[in-house]
Amino acid sequence: MCVALSGAGHPLPVASPPKELAALESGQWVLKDRETGRERRLCLGDRRQLLQLRQVRHQCARFVVTDSERQVSVTNDCGAAGNERTDIRIETPRLFQLQSQGIADGAPFAAAIEGRHVGICR
Repeated sequence: MCVALSGAGHPLPVASPPKELAALESGQWVLKDRETGRERRLCLGDRRQLLQLRQVRHQCARFVVTDSERQVSVTNDCGAAGNERTDIRIETPRLFQLQSQGIADGAPFAAAIEGRHVGICR
């Protein structure tokens, strides 16, 4: 079972997206699950969408663990609904690697996703 931990120190809650996510282009993205090969499309405007892919129906407290050049790590505490840690490595403004793990609705999950920008939203 995977449990998300926020690491040492006391991260601060964040309302705006971590600054490094601004490097990613807006528009249509294909998110490919690295394990299953399944793809889904996401029209990305607000980059915070990437920080809470699993717990989208819940209001969660978000804490930035790392916001450095080309690397963003956040934890989401969603109360009784669970928790999530998301790590994003930005390779280019049009390509990123995302790792997410935690507990959602009482069950553990983990995901490895590659995101590729494919154009404008339709």
